[in-house]
Amino acid sequence: MDDGLAAFVRDRYPRLLRRAYLLTGDAASAEDLVQEALARCCTAWRRGVIAQPEAYVSRAMINVFASHMRQRRLMRRVVLLEPAGSVGDGTAERAERHALWHALLTVPPRQRAVLVLRYYEDMDEQGIAAALNVTVGTVRSQLAKGLQHLRKLHEPSEQMGSRRDA
Repeated sequence: MDDGLAAFVRDRYPRLLRRAYLLTGDAASAEDLVQEALARCCTAWRRGVIAQPEAYVSRAMINVFASHMRQRRLMRRVVLLEPAGSVGDGTAERAERHALWHALLTVPPRQRAVLVLRYYEDMDEQGIAAALNVTVGTVRSQLAKGLQHLRKLHEPSEQMGSRRDA
């Protein structure tokens, strides 16, 4: 392995692993995703075609993730439960984070990638567009659709019923 690539992997591996975990929701799958993306990066690095390694690996991870999702054609159905009651010990906050995490796993892969890069990685729209090799408009539309998906999951059933009656 080239010294430059080895240094890149040493410096960025924890961040790449965190991003992969946010995409996959599973530690083992996250490690596999990073490994496959880095293998693609290694091949391209040898050919000298990588100008921005971070963006290249991010894009590779998202492509690999989306490809695996298409192959499996399996989306998890998650039932969001209301927290049982808070006693001020952080239980409600943990339950809310847990519910949001599971809701994020139901968002389609491309939308989830945009949400992860925007809200977990704190990237701006231009950075996300560059990382995903799409336009800023595509980032905005995927972000809006992903947020709409999450909002629908969190709407109380009474509100949804009253909207149908109206």
